Amino acid sequence: MLKPLPNHQRKGMRYFPGWTMLGVAAAAQYLSAPGQSYSVAAFKDPMREGLQLSETNYSLAYGVATVLSACLLPFVGRLVDRFGARVMLPIIATGLGSGCFYMSTIDSLAELYIGFCCVRSLGQGALSLVAVWLVGEWFQRKRGVATAIAGLGGGISVMTVPLLNNWLIETYGWQTAWVTLSLAVWSVLIIPAILVVRDRPEDLGMLPDGVDPTVPEADENPKTPEDAVADLPRSDSWTVKEVIRDLTFWKLLSVPSTAGLVGTGLVFHQVNLLGRHGLSPQYALGLMAIQAGFATLVAFPAGWATDRYPNRFILAGAMLALAIATSLVLYMPFQWLAIAYALVLGSHGSVMRSTANVIWINYYGRENQGAVRGVAWSAMILASSMGPLPLALSSDFFGSYEPALLGFLVLPILAGLAVWTAHPPVRPANSSEQ
Repeated sequence: MLKPLPNHQRKGMRYFPGWTMLGVAAAAQYLSAPGQSYSVAAFKDPMREGLQLSETNYSLAYGVATVLSACLLPFVGRLVDRFGARVMLPIIATGLGSGCFYMSTIDSLAELYIGFCCVRSLGQGALSLVAVWLVGEWFQRKRGVATAIAGLGGGISVMTVPLLNNWLIETYGWQTAWVTLSLAVWSVLIIPAILVVRDRPEDLGMLPDGVDPTVPEADENPKTPEDAVADLPRSDSWTVKEVIRDLTFWKLLSVPSTAGLVGTGLVFHQVNLLGRHGLSPQYALGLMAIQAGFATLVAFPAGWATDRYPNRFILAGAMLALAIATSLVLYMPFQWLAIAYALVLGSHGSVMRSTANVIWINYYGRENQGAVRGVAWSAMILASSMGPLPLALSSDFFGSYEPALLGFLVLPILAGLAVWTAHPPVRPANSSEQ
């Protein structure tokens, strides 16, 4: 552990290192793109044609990698809790960059399975997890806003990386595009992580949010930094076993699981769903940019609200937004309502990036936040991997998306009612698990 800074150095310090950690977290979320669906989508047709693979084989490889990523997240979360971001971030970045480079060399279906497993588990899963973990350690009262700021990295990534990928593929080929992504991950994340990342403010004799531990409160004697850190009222951290046995956890888990299932299904089939209402494929795809842009715009209000209002109410509002978006897809009397659909779905996504990430540490503490969030994200990713299936089955068997959409409409309503009652839990007094 790093030693606290000497008193004479700390008194002259005006800059809070947490803002640097926030920048690193935003960069990590941006560069998680190689493992994210919005980035991989640009490679689909070029790689499938180059490797002479059927769409089924290509999609199956991607689906298997997604499931593997979900299954590994609880384990990755435990590693991050144990070793911290300063150790894990360079390791994950090295692995993700290597996975991208490997993707540029594949020439068979078996190698595609291996490559997808690497980039999905390390990009979509591990890198995103360690970025959110770092923000949770450095911020407490400002955690919602800080998470929203870091989430801008992901939002900007959605808007820019697909365009960059398309240009690289069209100009230089998909192999060079993968090499470029690997170099970006290596150059931006590895060395800076080693040089500037610190796991917790307490490691530097500081407090979360940049609070000066040497400044006394009213009617108190000055405290040494060590005393102040020791007296910091840390959250009553739960173990993963305790969390899983808590009913509130399952109420909270209904939100990301529903968002993964319903949200992914709507986006995956968006062209066909909106095409039922007379909208062109180009228009439907263009709405995704509006959705991502609005989600980025709403990130700050969502983060601000997260720090000031009960998180369960905000999550219930996100489920209401998802239900409204589903109802608009079901019944759209005017085509201009497609804009409302994109805006409502974007606001839902913004809350999922802020409040839905923060609530686990707010409810269950800092000590095991990686492991707890890993379990929650695992459920969300598994749900998202199944999201396109209900709508596809509904179309094949009933000749219409409506049966599945009606089911999709019910799920966020139920999840919203469940999370509305998810009061902050109280850890059992007789708990002795470590």
